[in-house]
Amino acid sequence: MTLSSEEKKTLSTYRIEKAKRMLDDAGLLLKEGRWESSLNRSYYAALNAAKAALILFGIDPKTHDGIKTMVNKKLILEGLISQEHGKWFRNLLFEREEADYADYVTIEASDAEEAFKNASRFVDKIKEVIGSLMQQL
Repeated sequence: MTLSSEEKKTLSTYRIEKAKRMLDDAGLLLKEGRWESSLNRSYYAALNAAKAALILFGIDPKTHDGIKTMVNKKLILEGLISQEHGKWFRNLLFEREEADYADYVTIEASDAEEAFKNASRFVDKIKEVIGSLMQQL
């Protein structure tokens, strides 16, 4: 499926708004002491932000690993985001998988707070990238 420039912009805007809502949810869950759920929402906020940027290139990976690969290839290697941003994204994926699927894993307040901070910084940077990319479409 090939999207027009306007369709890419519309989908990107939808996805970044979804990322913001998920980040808000992560913050609320953090305040409530729901560490695992907050970490989960922090990751999905970053994931949706990444998807919002990637769709502007016409890239729409269907798996978490595919998104991780394309974040590296299109956003980091092309200099749109830093290696540090990529590290935060990969760590959020790893931590979310552990929290959601591993047995006997305890998520502490500090883990959830760090995830929220990193997801917030990632989403903020992706919003900047999207603004720049949209001007080029």
